[in-house]
This record gives sequence, C-alpha cells and structure tokens, in this order.
Amino acid sequence: MADHSEVAYTTADGNDYVAHEQTYEGFLVLVKYGSITVAVILALMAYFLV
Repeated sequence: MADHSEVAYTTADGNDYVAHEQTYEGFLVLVKYGSITVAVILALMAYFLV
C-alpha cells in the first residue's frame, strides 16, 4: 500500500493562505450578489411580461 502519512499541499512551499481566503471571500460575495441580481431580474420579468 502507498504511504499516505503526509499531504503534499500542506507542506508545499509558497502556499499563500491569506490570498486564498481573500479570493474565496470575493467569490462568495460575487455569488451572493449575482444570485440576488438574477432573482430581481426574474421578479421584474414576471411582473412586467405577464
């Protein structure tokens, strides 16, 4: 069996966790406001096009 005692990405040099977390938080903000925008557009379409 292979030896899986250590995960490579946790010990790799150059990992920038602060930048990773900032990018992920930015992605979450984009998804949140994008979803709200789509919901508003759909509500306006339902109101004005029916």
